[in-house]
Amino acid sequence: MALKNKSMYAILGILNQSPSTGYDIKKYSDKVLSGFWNENFGHIYPTLKKMLEEGMIEIVFREKNEKKVRYGITEKGKQELETWLLEETMQQPVRSEFMLKLLFSSSQPRENVIGMLENYKEIHEKNIEKYLGMQKDLEQGIQEISKERTCFIKAVLRRGIISSEAVIHWCDETIEEMQHS
Repeated sequence: MALKNKSMYAILGILNQSPSTGYDIKKYSDKVLSGFWNENFGHIYPTLKKMLEEGMIEIVFREKNEKKVRYGITEKGKQELETWLLEETMQQPVRSEFMLKLLFSSSQPRENVIGMLENYKEIHEKNIEKYLGMQKDLEQGIQEISKERTCFIKAVLRRGIISSEAVIHWCDETIEEMQHS
């Protein structure tokens, strides 16, 4: 089976919500998708160009200087997105530089490893704060988000919160173990 460009589906999903510029897509990725998906400008713009050529998206607005282009999804793009949503999800291998470093850190001083764990824990504490803020905003109602979509966004946020809580708990246990072994 040929590998598909999953960035295309992230972008189609975003454009299915509302027409957007490349910058808007990046901003949405950073704010909403960041807990489980990463898009960068190096993926976004070439993917937009390819999808435009394939007729999955169209230009809905272009400023005179052509620097700001807003894209919208076409019927062909909606069909591609719907087909992908119905396909079986392939499990992706997890790649964590942090876990790789931890695994091979037995030669490092314990205080360095504990510091690394504390930093990792802090990242996940900040993630929880971000997710809880997003959850609060969602509960207060966001005009651009339909009630139909709210339960899906809540589900993704809840997974992020629970996952981060589990990582924090694991960090505490591991730090405790490192300090006493």
